[in-house]
Formats: sequence, structure tokens, C-alpha cells
Amino acid sequence: MSKKTFLQGAVILGGAGLIIKVLGAFFRIPLANIIGDTGMGYYQTAYPVYVLLLTLSTAGIPVAISRMVAERYATDNPYEAHRVFRTALWLLLGIGIVSFCILFFGAEAIVSALGNPGGAAAMKAVAPALLFVPLMAACRGYFQGMEDMGPTAASQVVEQLFRVVIGLALAVFLVTYGLEFAAAGASFGASAGAIGGLAAIWLIYLRRRKNILQKVRSDAKRTGESGKKILGTILVIAIPITIGAAIMPIMNAIDLAIVMWRLQQVGFSEAAANSLYGQLTGMAAPLINFPQVLTQAIAMSLVPTIAAAFKRQDGDFLRYNVNLGFRTALIIGLPCALGLMVLSEPIMLLLYPAQKASAVSAADCLTILAFGMIFLATVQSLTGVLQGIGKQVIPVINLAIGAVVKVILTYTLTGLPDYNIKGAAVGTAAAYVVAAVLNLMAVRRYTKVRINMKQAVAKPLVASVVMAVFAWLIYHGVFAVLDGRMRDSLVNAGSVGIAVIIAVVIYGVLLLATKTITIEEISKLPKGAKLARILRRFQR
Repeated sequence: MSKKTFLQGAVILGGAGLIIKVLGAFFRIPLANIIGDTGMGYYQTAYPVYVLLLTLSTAGIPVAISRMVAERYATDNPYEAHRVFRTALWLLLGIGIVSFCILFFGAEAIVSALGNPGGAAAMKAVAPALLFVPLMAACRGYFQGMEDMGPTAASQVVEQLFRVVIGLALAVFLVTYGLEFAAAGASFGASAGAIGGLAAIWLIYLRRRKNILQKVRSDAKRTGESGKKILGTILVIAIPITIGAAIMPIMNAIDLAIVMWRLQQVGFSEAAANSLYGQLTGMAAPLINFPQVLTQAIAMSLVPTIAAAFKRQDGDFLRYNVNLGFRTALIIGLPCALGLMVLSEPIMLLLYPAQKASAVSAADCLTILAFGMIFLATVQSLTGVLQGIGKQVIPVINLAIGAVVKVILTYTLTGLPDYNIKGAAVGTAAAYVVAAVLNLMAVRRYTKVRINMKQAVAKPLVASVVMAVFAWLIYHGVFAVLDGRMRDSLVNAGSVGIAVIIAVVIYGVLLLATKTITIEEISKLPKGAKLARILRRFQR
């Protein structure tokens, strides 16, 4: 395997992630306007449980595949790498069947226990996805281990396209039959997407199968590693990662029960509590997931690169990628977080014009979650490092500690009428702060790498603060000029759009001016050489 940084893979996955989130916006935003916060409450009741089972099925094993395949290619052993893939494929098929049965046949009992029985139809509709996503995840892990992120990106885009088109079409068609059925139609989009995504990546595998098998057959280093040993290694790596990935979905499911109960305890009706929960999870939280897809791409790409460097005992290359991964995560996370914080209400009103009261109410939650996103970005990148060096248990423990903090704060603050749903947002942000600090300490301890805080934190923070100030000033300045000349919604949309575009340009200039990112680093990106040549002309 060639010696290269994770950046190219991260750019490919990040680009696909942006496309996915844009498509997701065409799903979530119309859906929230069609079925309102009550319908989103039904939809979100099914979603945390689905994500939990999906996490148990797919979170750890694909990472294990990626790491094990990368290690075997680092020692020129494609035969054993392919055996890892085949073993994991059968394992994930079995897990998928069990997960589907639990969600589909246990839907009524689960939603009744959660105190929101209207979500049963949505839960059954999303269950078939659990049959197909695990198989797709196995293929993704195999290609990622070879540091080829293209098939993963392609399958992700196809999966999301199917989800958006079919899910939204069904929601529109079924809304006349009731919000419960409309939420179920939207949920079925995930099942349709899983089928489409699996078909896409399997076709890519079939097209490349001949070349892959040629490498496998020509491998002279066959160790004869037993299937039982391969399976055991997969589980040793995957189980801690799966537990860690399941912590937050478990906490979100607990969140649902705590929030609904505590809000009703302090005087909110069941309908009002469901609406507030919909504002947090259905309206504010998806905006945090938008930049998160970029930082998650960094983490996914880091694992095989770090694993290969660690396997070869290449200390310099390991040190370089740890620092670059941490810095890149903050270069993305900081401006996104501060931008969402200073423009939270305008952005919410832009996205949910048909639900103005709910959008304004959800803006405070968005501000709080955006602050936590800074630390979520560092959690993800540092988790990728720890998984790559074989310390997959450490981030699990750290996130569990953060989750305990989250439960305590959520329980306490949602019981205060002035905080209500904002208490759950504070709990989530606090969990990421705790986990980020602990992960940073662990990376320093186990890799002996000292992260350059001036380059990785101070410089992007200064650039982000300046950008956020300009974004706020530009928004209010444009709004003041346009106010009274157009409808309020158009004034707001135009003001947000102009502020964001100018802020992005300002941030890019500041990154280069402060040397937070260098032209040499830009040249290493896909198609970056051409951009680097253009930028060098401006330096003359």
C-alpha cells in the first residue's frame, strides 16, 4: 500500500458527505414543514432506537475490517485481507437479521415503553434497513482498509438519494391519512436507501472483483490464519468500538424518556413535551450533523492510515498524521460552530419558515449544540487515532464518562421550567467536552505525540472568531438595508446567504494569512495542485 496521508480519502468522504447533507436538507426541512413538530416527534421516537440497533450492527465491525485490511496490506498480504472481508460479511448478515426481528416485531412494546405509542408505524417502516445496511458496511470497511474511499462515497450518495426521494414522496402521499402514517412513510425512506446503497457498492465490488482476486491469488504470504481466529480478532476490535458507538444512541433513547417525563412533571402536556423534543432532535440537531459529516470523514480516513503507520513503526508519519488530523477537525469544526451560534435564529427561520414559532424556540438549542460541536469534532478525530493504534477501549470509557455527565445534567436541567428542553442540549454539549479532554490526554499518553496547540487550536480559533463577528455584522447590516423592501422571509434568507458567503471567503483568507493551512498542504489534496498554483500567484 502506498504511503499517503488520510487527506485525500477525507476529502472524498467529506465531499460525499456534503452532497448527502444537502440531499438530507431536501428531506428534513420539507418534512418538518409538512408534518410539523408533532409528526417529527413520532419520526424521532423511532429513529433513536433504529440508530441504536444500527450502531450495534455496523459501528465496530467495519472499523475492525478497515484496520485489519490496512494492516495486512501494509505487510503485502492481500489474501488474508480478503479473508477478513468474507468472514465479516457473514457475521454482519447474521447480526442484521437479528436486529431486524427485534425492531419490527417489538415495535409496539418499545414505543409504549418510551411513552410515545404513535411512533410504532415509523419504527416498523425503518426496520428493513437493518437487513441491508450491515452488508453495505462490510463492503465499505473492506475498501476503506485499502485506503480507497470512492466506493464508500458512491454508496453513501446513492443511499441518501433513495432515502430522500422515496421517503419524502411517501410522507407527502400519506399525510392525508394522519401524521403517524406520514412519519412511517418518511422512515421507510431509510429502508429504500439501504437497498439502493448496497446495490451500488456491490456493483462496484463486482466490477473490481477480477483485479482483487488476481492480487489475492498471487499472494505468496498466505499464513493460513483460521476463520475462527479472524472472527475472534474482528470481535476483539469491534466490540469495544460498538459499545462506544452505542453509548450516545443509548443516552438519546434515555434522553427521550427523561425529557418527556421531566417536562410533563413541570407542567408541560404530553403534546407540548413531544413538540419540544421535536424542536431539539428534529429541527436543531440535524444542523449539527451537517458539519459533523466532514469531521467524521476525517476519523474514518485516519483509521487505516494510522494503523498502517503504527504497524510499520513509522513514528514520524504517525506524528504528522495525528497533528494534521486534529488540526483539520478544528479547522472545520470551529467556524461551523461559531457561525451557527451567532446566526442561530436567522438560520432556523430560513430553514423552517412554515414553523416560525417552533424555529425561534429551537434557536437556543442550536446555539448550545453548536458549542458542543467544537468538542465533538475533536472527539471524532482523536477516536480515529486511538482506534488506529489498537486502543479502541479508551474512547469508549471516555465517552461513557461524558454520557454519565449528560444524563445527570439532562435530568436536572429539564426539570427546571426556565431551561426545559435546553437542559437536554446542555447535557449533550457537556458530554462532548468531557470526552474530548479525556481523548486528548489518552492520545498524548499512548502515541507520545505532542500536538501543536498554537497551530491546531489558537490559529483556527482566531480566524473563526473574526469570521463570526463579520458574519453577525454583515447579516444585521444587510437585514437593515433590505427591511421593508421585501417580505420578511426573503429579507432573512438574503441576509443569511450574503453573510455566510462573505464569511466563508473571509475565513479562507484568514487561514492562509495566519498559515493555519499552507499552500503545500493544499497541493496534496485531490486536484489541489492546480489550486495551489493559483494561490501562489497571489503571494507574488
